[in-house]
Order: sequence, then C-alpha cells, then structure tokens
Amino acid sequence: MITPEGFDDFVVTRSPRLLRTAFLLTRDWVSAEDLLQTALARAWEAWRRIDGDPEPYVRRIIVNAYASSWRRRWRGELPTADLPETVVEADPHAGLDDRDRLWRALGRLPRRQRAVLVLRYFEDLSEVEIAGVLGCSVGTVKSQASRAVAKLRLDGTLTPEGMPR
Repeated sequence: MITPEGFDDFVVTRSPRLLRTAFLLTRDWVSAEDLLQTALARAWEAWRRIDGDPEPYVRRIIVNAYASSWRRRWRGELPTADLPETVVEADPHAGLDDRDRLWRALGRLPRRQRAVLVLRYFEDLSEVEIAGVLGCSVGTVKSQASRAVAKLRLDGTLTPEGMPR
C-alpha cells in the first residue's frame, strides 16, 4: 500500500505533540495512543484533501474522536449487595499531591471545557486556533474557558482548606 506524499514525515515529526494532546484529554497513555492512532488513520484517508498545515485538522479529529468515544461508552454504576471494605492509610506521597489534585479537578470538568483548557494552556493555542479545532466560535471558546477556570477556582480540593495535611 502506498502512503500519501508527506504523510510519513508528518507522523514522524508531529506525533509526539499530538500524542501529548491526546494524553491530556484522556489522562491515560494507552487510550491516548489509541486515540492518536484513530486520528491518524482518519487523516490518512483524507490526506489528499487537506489544504495547508494538517496538524490542526488532525488535532480536530483527536478532539472529536475523544468526545464521541465518551458518548458511546456507558459509564453507569453497577449495583452490588456487598460494599467493599474501606482502608484508611496515611498517604506516603502527600508532598506530591498538588499535581494529582489538579489532574483530578481537570477530569471533573465537562469534556468541552477540559478540551478548551488543554488546547489553551497545555498546547498554547490561541482562542482563534481553538475555535478552529473545535469547530465553534471564539466566543464559545472564551465562555467555555471562563466557566472551566471558575469551576476550578471553586473546587474545594484545590483550595488550601481542601488539601490534606
């Protein structure tokens, strides 16, 4: 099978950055690799139709595939008659928990808000670029970012009072 011209070079040079985006969205390396693989497969099919820089196009595929994979998966609770034992132990990594608390707080945000924050603050894209990736208006990007930051400010686990000692 012949690969489209320039696709191999694109994959070699841009995959690490795109994998980072996928990881920041999924918060799991295996899922991120699967997500990137899906996006690259879709980009390969459309490669000849992509005009200009293909990275924003592939990034948009990543965000859309991430959102649609979440919609397909059932995330309900499973009832059980037996409750698990809870074990309370002192956390040996208490000094390293700031990053984990932020990570979890990002995970509690709605997917669209998380995507906006990842693209803005981790990928350093402008609001216009984010709007292009997400297929929405700049105003929507601004409002989603504002709401996400407001939720993070109100998150009790990120305040000094909510942090374990």
